[in-house]
Amino acid sequence: MIIYNVTVNVDDAIAKEWVIWMRDIHIPEVIATGMFVSHTFSKLLSRQEDETGTTYVIQYMAPDMQHYERYQAEFASALQTDAKNKFGDRFVAFRTLMEQV
Repeated sequence: MIIYNVTVNVDDAIAKEWVIWMRDIHIPEVIATGMFVSHTFSKLLSRQEDETGTTYVIQYMAPDMQHYERYQAEFASALQTDAKNKFGDRFVAFRTLMEQV
């Protein structure tokens, strides 16, 4: 199993709207690509002393590397652009790729 991990720090002023958009629109669109079999959506509870915003972690599970690579090639750019168009620079995303062992 390949885990596509997206960690996002969101400006507190838009956090509620962003969470609703993620749950109702973005995550369903990512899952609808057929490249992932499941996902988790979590709020990070630990914070650094000087950290601002709220941090969330979305993990998408792909059955294999081919599904993840196809997602990146065919879908990722447009879906990431949708987020930028809606929320501009009020969030920062950091993406990592893991393999379940």
